[in-house]
Amino acid sequence: MRRWLNASPAKVYAAWTDPKRLAQWWGPGAPEDMRVIELDVRVGGAFHVGFEFQGERHDVHGEYREVVENEKLVFSWFWKSTAERVSQVTVKTRPDGDGCMLTLIHEQLYDEAARLGHTRGWTASLNKMERLFVREDVR
Repeated sequence: MRRWLNASPAKVYAAWTDPKRLAQWWGPGAPEDMRVIELDVRVGGAFHVGFEFQGERHDVHGEYREVVENEKLVFSWFWKSTAERVSQVTVKTRPDGDGCMLTLIHEQLYDEAARLGHTRGWTASLNKMERLFVREDVR
C-alpha cells in the first residue's frame, strides 16, 4: 500500500512510534478505544496494542526487527488469538514534495482471508492517519 500524506517523514514516523499519536489513527474505533500497552521502538523491542471493537477485545503483538528513524520500521505481527500466525510489516517513509510518501507492506500472512482482512484494516487506519494530518495542517 502506498499513501501520500500531508506531513514530513518525521511526523509520520512519530505517528507510528509515539503512543499518543498511534492511538489517534490506528485501529477501527475512536482514539479512546485504543490501548497502547507497550511500544518499545528499538531492534528487539516489543509492541502490544489492543482495542475493543463490536464488543470484542483484540490484541496485536510484535517485535521490531529494523528501526531507521524517520525512514523505516520492520516488525513482526501476530494477534493474541492466533499467536502461531506471525507475519511481517514494513513501513517506509520518504519525502515527496510538500509531504511524505508512506509505503506499507504486510507480508507472510496466513491465507487469503487474512490478507483481505488486513488490507481492509490498514486501509481504514491509513485513511484516519491521512485525516489526522489534514486537520493538523488547518491549525
